[in-house]
Amino acid sequence: MITTADRPPAKPAARRTPTGAAQRLEPLAERLLGGQLPVRVRMWDGSEAGPEDAPTVHVRSRRALRRLLWEPGELGLAEAYITGDIDLAEDLGDGLRAMRRAVSERGLTPPAPSLADRLRAAGTALRLGAVGPRPPVPAARAGLRGALHSKARDRAAISHHYDLSNAFYALLLDETMAYSCGYWTSDAPGYGPADAQRDKLELICRKLGLRPGARLLDIGCGWGSLTLHAAQHHGVRVTAVTLAAEQAAYVRGQVATRGLEELVEVLNIDYRDIAGRPETRGAYDAVSTIEMGEHVGDAEYPAFTRILHDSLRPQGRVLVQQMSRGAKAPGGGAFIESYIAPDMHMRPVGETVGLLEGSGLEVRDVEALREHYVLTVDAWRRTLEERWPDFVDLVGEETARVWRLYLVGGALAFEERRMGVDQILCVRPDRAGNAAMPATRREWYGADR
Repeated sequence: MITTADRPPAKPAARRTPTGAAQRLEPLAERLLGGQLPVRVRMWDGSEAGPEDAPTVHVRSRRALRRLLWEPGELGLAEAYITGDIDLAEDLGDGLRAMRRAVSERGLTPPAPSLADRLRAAGTALRLGAVGPRPPVPAARAGLRGALHSKARDRAAISHHYDLSNAFYALLLDETMAYSCGYWTSDAPGYGPADAQRDKLELICRKLGLRPGARLLDIGCGWGSLTLHAAQHHGVRVTAVTLAAEQAAYVRGQVATRGLEELVEVLNIDYRDIAGRPETRGAYDAVSTIEMGEHVGDAEYPAFTRILHDSLRPQGRVLVQQMSRGAKAPGGGAFIESYIAPDMHMRPVGETVGLLEGSGLEVRDVEALREHYVLTVDAWRRTLEERWPDFVDLVGEETARVWRLYLVGGALAFEERRMGVDQILCVRPDRAGNAAMPATRREWYGADR
């Protein structure tokens, strides 16, 4: 008879390996990423996987996985964030920055998924209950039709972004209503985005050599920040051109309010229609186009530069402020192209300089403002966060999340040098080659440069 005292000691119970959604997903995610998870993932069932010191991504529902099955990559992730199926525990900007750093430090290079990978992904999704019909596309996604950069399609593309409503942009921007990179000349207390925009507008006017009575053609005038500044502060006669109906209505209202009817004409037309107006040929002392050339399109850009050239009188100047980007994702990537600026095209600044010169213009100055755009976009993002309930009331939660992702991602792109922005000043010399340009930059900056 064996007594209790004779029995060998019981072995400790083996620890059970957790088998939550995170543990089921982890091997597949690491296979598709080409290495260990760069983030910590917390699933809808409370299970977690990934480094404990990394940003935490909340996968709030099975629908997030279904979105990625139907739309793998950047667009699927963006739409999961827009709909709230995925969120970050940290500030979105800090989280995305840390995620990109982790991916870079670990040297993750995702391999092209094989058929076996796709089948494995489908099997994992099936076990997690994530297989199902394609989730609805968020309403904020652009749905353009027609030939690329036809007038009708361009009008729809511009309307998608800029006709969101004047109330929305008035809430987001400062009182100048300038929706472009500011020029931050001071870090003194009290100096803010409106000051940076006014400094940018004044710099443009000085570079263009604007004087009372001069004629300015402002192509892509936006909400009229430069048009109104040039007319009100420099006595310039301005023809303002915009394809966005909401913008045209706003600028006309401001012209009437400020009593500038004798100086400003607002045209709600396509920039290509300028060439069909005989009165514009060689009529202008200066032409400005502030962050509008990105919407022109690659194939159409040479014709656009000819319009800039042909609108100028001899010795007239043109200033192009434009974003730049490398050959990879010239439209900004799947999210930007689908939700923010469909059909946009950017290129390296050197290529833009070459195209301007190809039209007969002489490039006289290029000023990089990349760091200035980080400050500008950060200011817009702070306004969005500080007034989040107002934005949600105005445009809805999904559209507000689209803009949060856009502004955070945009600031990071400029910060990390994936995008740039430049002011390119050109002149149309006369037949004898005279440009009538100042010998130094003293007139622009108030210093001998």
